[in-house]
Amino acid sequence: MTPIPSSGPLSIWVVSDGRAGIENQALGLAEAVQRLTPAEISTKHIRWRAPFDRLPSALKTRAMLDPASAALAAPWPDLWIATGRATLPLSTRVKQWSGGKTFVVQTQDPRWANARYDMIVAPAHDGLSGDNVFEITGSPHRITPERIAEAAPAFADRIAPLPHPRVAVLIGGRSKAFDLPPAHAAALADQIADAVRTAGGSLMLTFSRRTPDAARAAMTDRLSDLPGWIWDGTGDNPLFGFLHDADHVLVTQDSANMAAEAASTGKPVHILPMIPLKSGGKFARLHDDLRARGAARPFDGTLAPWTYAPLAETDRAARAVLEAMRTR
Repeated sequence: MTPIPSSGPLSIWVVSDGRAGIENQALGLAEAVQRLTPAEISTKHIRWRAPFDRLPSALKTRAMLDPASAALAAPWPDLWIATGRATLPLSTRVKQWSGGKTFVVQTQDPRWANARYDMIVAPAHDGLSGDNVFEITGSPHRITPERIAEAAPAFADRIAPLPHPRVAVLIGGRSKAFDLPPAHAAALADQIADAVRTAGGSLMLTFSRRTPDAARAAMTDRLSDLPGWIWDGTGDNPLFGFLHDADHVLVTQDSANMAAEAASTGKPVHILPMIPLKSGGKFARLHDDLRARGAARPFDGTLAPWTYAPLAETDRAARAVLEAMRTR
């Protein structure tokens, strides 16, 4: 791909409220752009002063930002990639502030002023449409084969001795759409344990911050006698090591991000059911998409292997961003 003509590297601002799960979407897309063309990335964390935080986006101005927020002033970036509700009042105005220089990308469905961004990179399962919408499977993320390979050696002492098949298990938790009560968590753990024992393999398990304590305890109690590693939250997060060295990845159905990230590895992705609290239509659409692409299947209690082309949706979105910038 030919780099965008410039007097220097592309300047990219990644703008969010600083929450890792949100920021990683914008940062992952920025890093994918950087892999395609010389670029310098700056992260900008913003938040609104308490009296103004709940105001409608249309009424917020830069003067209402918390003084601890990152400075937002010239020289403006070539590319602004933002995510999250807090960034919307800024994303809709930065083109004006920059005199038209800045190309504005918003990830996820902004649900406000959608026509005012140059591009929206949105999950296909959200069903968003529009001339400036670029749909991808899942959300942008930072996981690449190269990144997890670089991280893996730090965890080799714990993982290398584990027998194959190695089963990475990524457990989410309660959300608006799903719950993980203790009895269901225990039943899932028993299924996982039976599958791992039958295969003669090992377990590599990590919990989400959203995993209820009772569910965490129930699963740990039933799985702790298996060969493997149940990460207790201390020390460096071994997720990338787990993904790199896994032969299978099991993911609870509550997180679209975890499923899409797991599918970027090319490893079989098994979807673990949870208790629905309301219609999980968008999750079903994502899982149908992953299944159609050969990446994911519902967990059936077995660990039969399969293969597919790893998903590289963040890279595909990055190419679309650069192409849109060239043709603007």
